[in-house]
Amino acid sequence: MSESSFSGDRLAQPSQRRTQKRDLIVEAAVQVFAEKGFHQARISDIATRAGVADGTIYLYFKNKEDLLLSIFEEKMDELLDGMHAALDGIEDPLDRVRRFAQHHFLQVRDNRAAAEVLQVELRLSNKFLKEYRPEKLWDYLNIFADIVRSGQHAGLFRPEIDPFIAMWGFFGGLDEIAMQWVLARNHQRIQLEEAAHQVAEIFIRGMLITQTQQNSEES
Repeated sequence: MSESSFSGDRLAQPSQRRTQKRDLIVEAAVQVFAEKGFHQARISDIATRAGVADGTIYLYFKNKEDLLLSIFEEKMDELLDGMHAALDGIEDPLDRVRRFAQHHFLQVRDNRAAAEVLQVELRLSNKFLKEYRPEKLWDYLNIFADIVRSGQHAGLFRPEIDPFIAMWGFFGGLDEIAMQWVLARNHQRIQLEEAAHQVAEIFIRGMLITQTQQNSEES
């Protein structure tokens, strides 16, 4: 191995360790926020869970609220990547609506602590509600808006439907059910797989062009 490549490896290691430590802190914060709640959680609780000194957290985050917003950013990146992968290869707009709902609830079920932080604790942040622009949430919703547009272009969905309204309506349904699931003491009360099916079918039927409309447009 050359001296230059050895030096490059040595330079890369501190950066990699910083990334790993930051990831460790973020995951610890997810667990602590989910267990104790955002306002009750302390930086020292997160540091203990992450196995670092309290001061180490401030090397990566300004304060507890900055840490909460960083969780949102990183988890939304994961959701966006996951949704794009889940929809990859699915051409039919109806099947894409169904897959969107299925995948959304799958992530809620498989990542309960993160879901609790995003569904409940994030909404307790005044900064998030009043000052923060959740651009990645808009990107996530626009995936559904694009599905609506493709369905309209294919002559499946009613042209008068506003994709902006549709995406918020669809996400609102998913979001409220996810909230109820997260808060429920008995998770068997809400079967997320069946909920995904029902929400998708309700919206599909509401957006589909009826036979009467089709005949009217053709005449």
